[in-house]
Amino acid sequence: MITVDTHIIIWDALKPSLISRKAKEAIQTAKLKSGIIMCEISLWEIVMLVRKKRIEINISYIEFINLVLSSNNYILKGITPEIAELSTLLSTEISQDPADRIICATALTMKMPLVTADKNLRKSKLINTIW
Repeated sequence: MITVDTHIIIWDALKPSLISRKAKEAIQTAKLKSGIIMCEISLWEIVMLVRKKRIEINISYIEFINLVLSSNNYILKGITPEIAELSTLLSTEISQDPADRIICATALTMKMPLVTADKNLRKSKLINTIW
């Protein structure tokens, strides 16, 4: 099982060529086996990107996200009290972005690697990443 950063969800759906070979292998293995953790905050991030026209899709957000969810072995994970607390305790080397902090805290709490291309997250010694 793995956790994925928001951009990985988007790239997997719209531009898989942007994903590294190692990350693709981890995603494929997780899809076929135990599943992929998608933090619910990613739903919010994706709809914001659609609204700001930073992602262009030719269907509604709801249709898009339902298609993404149904075509992958995603398991939605909400913010638990432990995730909320940990997200506020992470050092600034992680990120100041609240969504990134929640996604990292989710991966850490669940003891799973995070698939991400984010350079700050990848160079952090606090979290196990795959790229």
